[in-house]
Amino acid sequence: MNFESPNLVTAMPEIFVLSMACIILLVGVYQSQKSGSLVVYLLTQATLLGALIITIGLHTATPEFTFENTYVKDTMGDVLKAFIYLVAMVCLLYSRCYLKEQNIDRTEYYVLVLFAVLGMMIMVSAHSMLLIYLGLELLSLCLYALVALKRDSEVCTEAAMKYFVLGALASGILLYGMSLIYGITGSLNILEISEVLKMGVEMPLVLNMGLVFIIIGLAFKLGAVPFHMWVPDVYHGAPTSVTLFIGTVPKLAAFGMVMRLLVDGFEVVHVDWQTMLIVLAMLSIAIGNVIAIAQANLKRMLAYSTISHMGFLLLGVLTGTADGYSSAMFYTIVYTIMSLGAFGMIIMLSRVGFEADNINDFKGLNDRSPWLAFMMLILMFSMAGVPPTVGFFAKLAVLQSVVSTGMIWLAVFAVIFSVIGAFYYLRIIKLMYFDTAEDQAPIRTDLDMRITMSVNGVMVLGLGLYPAGLMALCYAAIS
Repeated sequence: MNFESPNLVTAMPEIFVLSMACIILLVGVYQSQKSGSLVVYLLTQATLLGALIITIGLHTATPEFTFENTYVKDTMGDVLKAFIYLVAMVCLLYSRCYLKEQNIDRTEYYVLVLFAVLGMMIMVSAHSMLLIYLGLELLSLCLYALVALKRDSEVCTEAAMKYFVLGALASGILLYGMSLIYGITGSLNILEISEVLKMGVEMPLVLNMGLVFIIIGLAFKLGAVPFHMWVPDVYHGAPTSVTLFIGTVPKLAAFGMVMRLLVDGFEVVHVDWQTMLIVLAMLSIAIGNVIAIAQANLKRMLAYSTISHMGFLLLGVLTGTADGYSSAMFYTIVYTIMSLGAFGMIIMLSRVGFEADNINDFKGLNDRSPWLAFMMLILMFSMAGVPPTVGFFAKLAVLQSVVSTGMIWLAVFAVIFSVIGAFYYLRIIKLMYFDTAEDQAPIRTDLDMRITMSVNGVMVLGLGLYPAGLMALCYAAIS
């Protein structure tokens, strides 16, 4: 049996991030406590920037396979990786001061973030169910530890335990679904599974059972109803810097995992999983928007908002068309940019001994800082889908792909609940501009954080005015 030597250059971004994560772990051990965190922070940012440069430099239009065809480097994977690096860099920048104030500015945080990024990179480039599962578990284990990073907090520990128990259950269900698919196809390679399904299988019932278990696992990772129970508790209980990371970057990897499994592997049986995604999407959009109205905690409100947004992502995927897939990818990227700003604003208003995670903490923000209030207004308008922000065009692209497949009733359903959901976003704007501030403390943040927040808000507005470039990039990545 001949062993083919793998092309390591194809996986150079993953190798680089892994090597740097190990180096940073050692650097953190031998650095002094005063200067160590700054050195580790700068090395982590340099690692993400270096991975971005390597990914762009190695990009080719033709897909490249290695490791016995279990790993693929293609345009979709490279685009998702690029946004994973960029969003993770912004997350670290927003979190820098917060970590110091909460006394959790430790080497472990940055190392766990890098290993989580490595897991996401593996997920979006995996072409084997085994490799997808390994990347997912690497990501999940890092997120469990990050949620529990504030060890003296009972709330954080409780959130981490809930996340771990439910996450382990979902991982087991996903793995069982993969084992059923392996049993009837005889392969873990996604391309080979697709070829077997084209020829037909002898046990369609087992195939459908495997699909059900796989979609349950995917729905949990996305936070789709009825597998959403972990989202509000984890978002609320975790430190805000960790919530910022969990609520943004992993969504890009989850989209990549959905595309690898359902589109690359099971597009032949699209009819079988389309109905399941329709149910998940409708429940997520309806329940997410309705329950968010009753939330007084902003992090919980954004958690239910995330659930509804994941419903829109599923709407694009279930169409089974290139336009639908590209619109779902566009929506995912736009959502991460909007969430970056929203959670970043909570961090900016927080200070030592005070978490600005209640809706009332945003009362009178316009009197305290008109510019930050304007940035938050743009972000809330975008999440609500109000033109000319990019959130409007993201929802429009998804709805157009749904209508083009003849499911007009589904698009109408999504529009109705989007209008209902606009209430809790507009409530934030009302509090900022028409209520008196309860907290008159000055907002003190670093210059780099203010500049990044300004760029974040302006980008949401700019992409709304000129969305064609990003939409074309997503369509090219899918095509």
